[in-house]
Amino acid sequence: MEKILFEFNEFLSDKIKNINDYNIFYFSDFDGMKLVKRGKVRDIYEVGDYLLIVSTDRISAFDVILPTPIPYKGMILNMLSYFWFRKFDKVIPNHVVSIIPEEYPSVCKPYAEMLKYRSMLVKKMKVYQIECIIRGYLAGSGYEEYTKTGSICGIELPKGLKISSKLPKPIFTPSTKSDIGHDININIEEARKIVGDIIDDIQSKSLEIFKIASNYLESKGIILCDTKFEFGFDNQNKIVLVDEVLTPDSSRFWNKDTYQEGKHQESYDKQFVRDYLKTLNWNKTYPAPILPKNIVEETLKRYYEIFRRIVF
Repeated sequence: MEKILFEFNEFLSDKIKNINDYNIFYFSDFDGMKLVKRGKVRDIYEVGDYLLIVSTDRISAFDVILPTPIPYKGMILNMLSYFWFRKFDKVIPNHVVSIIPEEYPSVCKPYAEMLKYRSMLVKKMKVYQIECIIRGYLAGSGYEEYTKTGSICGIELPKGLKISSKLPKPIFTPSTKSDIGHDININIEEARKIVGDIIDDIQSKSLEIFKIASNYLESKGIILCDTKFEFGFDNQNKIVLVDEVLTPDSSRFWNKDTYQEGKHQESYDKQFVRDYLKTLNWNKTYPAPILPKNIVEETLKRYYEIFRRIVF
């Protein structure tokens, strides 16, 4: 395992012991760098021929950015994504150039300490405007759709499945991609209208990566319920893996030892925050409620636990 992942683990385990010393990293603002996009979690800057992706500690739920950050969350997402990019680099190319600020262009150097562990220098890519969701188990919006229609995104499923049921095989259920507002589940033919016939290759590659990840995570005692991938294409029109990969923001991770079909599972991901928000009288639109301290600390604990279990 790469030295930087060990260094980050030591850094974070020490920081978590004294979380009250945390400096909030909610928005980035770097003089001399052109901000080209501010997403739900990531701020993206143009840096010469590259892009700099900065993972903040913002957290969103139901496609709404919450006012309360989760300390060190952006670092965990960034470093875990890097782990997966490296793991899959023999399977599919990715957009990563470096995650070491000292190797970034000179305009980034004054901010090296702030960028450490939470940034990634990447190649510029044209990104396909769909989210590639793979489901291995029944949960979330997929379960809600199944209870109404018996299918997900036009894919018919067996009758009698319960919440958390394992599907006969993983399924590809794309959605629209929106930085503002709600993503919408679509079927593969609707996705084809957005990206063209390349959707067949995207589907195949998504399922392949999901299978590799699932097998690896099973060996770690973790069930990969579902996840989402994003892809772009390079100058040779080859599919490239981009954005984030298999993080607790983009995936549902369950404990294999405590899994029970027909019940909500203990999760090591953003579902913990969603479940809390569902107990409130909130209509899932802006403005979102403030998260209490115990929810913030428990979320961080779960994010760090899944990072540690996956990487080590």
